[in-house]
Amino acid sequence: MPAHPLFRPLVSLALVAAPLALVAQGAPGAPPSPRADSNRTASRLDTDGKTREARVIFQALIDGAPDPAAKAAAQRAMAMSYAFDGDCKNTVKYEQMVMAYWVTREQAEPQNAFYQQGEMANEAARVCIDAGDFKTAKAYYHKGSELGLKEPLPRTHPASLWDFRLQHALARLAARGGDTAGAQRHLAAARKALDSDSAMAAAQERYFPYLVGYVAFYTGDLKGAEAAFTGALAIQGNQRDPFMHALLGMTYEKLGQADKAKEYFQKAYDLSTAHNPPAAFTRPFARKKLGLP
Repeated sequence: MPAHPLFRPLVSLALVAAPLALVAQGAPGAPPSPRADSNRTASRLDTDGKTREARVIFQALIDGAPDPAAKAAAQRAMAMSYAFDGDCKNTVKYEQMVMAYWVTREQAEPQNAFYQQGEMANEAARVCIDAGDFKTAKAYYHKGSELGLKEPLPRTHPASLWDFRLQHALARLAARGGDTAGAQRHLAAARKALDSDSAMAAAQERYFPYLVGYVAFYTGDLKGAEAAFTGALAIQGNQRDPFMHALLGMTYEKLGQADKAKEYFQKAYDLSTAHNPPAAFTRPFARKKLGLP
């Protein structure tokens, strides 16, 4: 549901504006900067499982930020560092700091400011659902939708996008909670949101098969999950999504197909090199499944 080049909320549900990423990494074509190099080093430490070392660097970037935008970028990176440890509480703490920055931008750039606040709330929620804190995840998915819908006219992101995102999230939460009927109800609502807006659906459609598989997996329909995830991974743009590979590996594991499970866990591990919620869950998870140090 989507995308900021570094951070995407759900398995990535919508394209995110990039101002903070440019601050953190340096604009494309710009000469290397010490801050960008430090950010890359810390991000790599997180993917290597050295999160404590990474956070020392991210804290230095926060403390030495030259302006509020750079500080918010470093705080967002710190939130993701905690995500690699499955730490919902601290991820939320730092995402709230980033949201506070975007509150200060509401007058200067209202469309983007409210959209980014919604993005950060959804990003925190995504980390929390993967960490198993469903109560916090639900609260922040609702918060993300509420903030995103405050974007004034002329909207740069339609209300249908937030409707789709919220129903997508609620279907996953219901499935994780064992509420099969609720999961199916929200799944149908997500489908309805896509069907209501063809322009929005053009960008978001590829995330629907993943949702079908997710609901099937967590409600015990393993064959349905296998078919949905296999179909999702065949769609252009999904082939390099580490989380979808991990979910298919989990499905094969439950089906008793150990060799196929290992194959997809390896693919998930190899693909999870970004510094975002999907990688934050998938990298440590796959590392453990593969018995890697």
